[in-house]
Amino acid sequence: MKPSLFDYERVADPKSAIQLTQRDDIMVKVVAGSQSLGPMLNLRLVQPDLLVDITHVPEFKRVEETTEGVTLGACITHADIEDKRVPDVTHGALPAVARGIAYRAVRNRGTVGGSLVHADPAADWVTSLAAIGATVRIVGPSGDRRIPVEDLMTSVFETDLGPGDLVDSVFIPRLSADARWGHCKINRKTGEFAHAMSVVLKDPARDVCRVVIGAIEAKPIVISDASDYFERNGDIKTHEIEQLFKQAGLIDPVANQIHMTALLRAVQRAQL
Repeated sequence: MKPSLFDYERVADPKSAIQLTQRDDIMVKVVAGSQSLGPMLNLRLVQPDLLVDITHVPEFKRVEETTEGVTLGACITHADIEDKRVPDVTHGALPAVARGIAYRAVRNRGTVGGSLVHADPAADWVTSLAAIGATVRIVGPSGDRRIPVEDLMTSVFETDLGPGDLVDSVFIPRLSADARWGHCKINRKTGEFAHAMSVVLKDPARDVCRVVIGAIEAKPIVISDASDYFERNGDIKTHEIEQLFKQAGLIDPVANQIHMTALLRAVQRAQL
């Protein structure tokens, strides 16, 4: 099967992209890395009237480092992070996550912004950037706003973006030298989407203790202050986590055990 017919427009600035994507008389989809959109077009799961290519907008490829962290334009690729072509303010944490995304061909083209906007709960950046406390800058007809990564995704494949809104960039805070990071993704083979994913971050210098459980049948479970979920010896309170599973509507005991295993491994890797 091949895509249905559509028009294509390559824009050179954010204003042009916003003007095109806020049209309500036709279906418009934005093209960044197209690693998710491409297969969906081929299978006709989406049939847009217009594709808007933002990959040649300089603002969406910018990199700005400060003492507080680094801002990455939405079109920065997974490979850019993996190869440290952009500053790594996480002491290797995010490059390691990038290295585990799909295959190298996908990482060469797939983008951070595209992954977040696609809002697949099994995607690596949805969980990992939420755990690190990243924020996204959204530009649109009403101006710009900043929200935490975990607030961008509202449900499976759904986001907080309105007509004409675009993810402009992602701000990643700088981790201290004492920060401890644990990441675990469970899948059956390399390149496959995750069946379970957990990330643990403890950064005492910044008074941060976060746990995120992703790859569930909803938006990730984010524990922004996870201190009370740990025993004094550093073990996770599994009973408390099981209660969170119930609150999130996760009732499959096998799936829950896999998610718990991913979390326990993440805690172990963080050496809490």
